Amino acid sequence: MRVLMIDDHALFRFGLQELLERRGIEVIAVGDASAGLRRVAETSPDVILLDMRMPQLSGLELLRQIRAVHQRMPIAMLTTSAEERDVIDSLQSGAQGYLLKDMEPDALIAALGEIVRGRTVVAPELASVLARAVQGEARVARAESGIADLTPREQEILCHLAEGQSNKSIARRLGISDGTVKLHVKAILRKLEVHSRVEAAVIAVERGLCEREPGRL
Repeated sequence: MRVLMIDDHALFRFGLQELLERRGIEVIAVGDASAGLRRVAETSPDVILLDMRMPQLSGLELLRQIRAVHQRMPIAMLTTSAEERDVIDSLQSGAQGYLLKDMEPDALIAALGEIVRGRTVVAPELASVLARAVQGEARVARAESGIADLTPREQEILCHLAEGQSNKSIARRLGISDGTVKLHVKAILRKLEVHSRVEAAVIAVERGLCEREPGRL
């Protein structure tokens, strides 16, 4: 296996290179993004290991540049970051692995083998992070679908909810009964798959559904 490692931390780079070479793995190690880009074409590695935090060009930006030219090249992030956003951004940008620098050597080598074989590998410690992110994306998708299902009247009432108005206040504003407002609110919560008026209001604000027109009070 030939590994191209791009990491600006010299001590870590040299240490991991020595460790991998002892296991019979060929390693090309470089310390900056521009040199890494050149070496990808020159060496045709089996897998690329990218650090997330690097000067000049971040690992994520470098990932995107490499992926734009080498669409099938196995690439994994090897980092100290366990941030949910970093994990998701890396996988969405084409990384086939997200590994942590404190992994056991045998686990790292096994993960590299899996990635070379075309599988996506995320460090076991990050399974819960990935699950939360996937669930969050699913919630966003459900909210988008629910918003599309709202009638014009329900959208209008949702915006009043976002302003913190009560059912009675909304009824007076719209010239309808309290009971009718209550039915509309129930339909809104069901379509958005939320359990409270507050959750519905948050979705309305986050999605910019109730932006006021210029000059409107």
